[in-house]
Amino acid sequence: MANDAAVDYRALLEEERASLEGQLTELGYGEKGKIEYDSNFADTSQVTAERGENEALASQLKDALGDVLSALIKLDKGTYGVCERCGQPISEARLEAKPASAYCINCASVARR
Repeated sequence: MANDAAVDYRALLEEERASLEGQLTELGYGEKGKIEYDSNFADTSQVTAERGENEALASQLKDALGDVLSALIKLDKGTYGVCERCGQPISEARLEAKPASAYCINCASVARR
C-alpha cells in the first residue's frame, strides 16, 4: 500500500484501537486478561446472565483489538493492505470502511460461506 494515500490508515487504526481499549476498560477488563468483578458483585441468575454477556462482548472486543494491532504491525512492515489469502491489494474502499481488514472482499466472502 502506497504511503502517499489520501487516507491516513494509521490514524484510523489508532482511533479504533483507542475506542476498543476504552470499551474494554468500561467493561472492567483488567490486567489479568479477564473482566474483574467487585467482590460484592451479586450472584443472582440475572447478574450471572449479564456477566456472561459481558464476557462474550469482551471476547469480541479483544479479537477486534488483535486485528487492529496486527494491522498496525503490517503498516510498520510495509505489508498493510495486502490480502493474507490471495496476496492481492485490498481495495481502499474496504480499508476505509474496515481498516483492520486482513482479506480482500472476494476472499472475505469465501471465508464466510
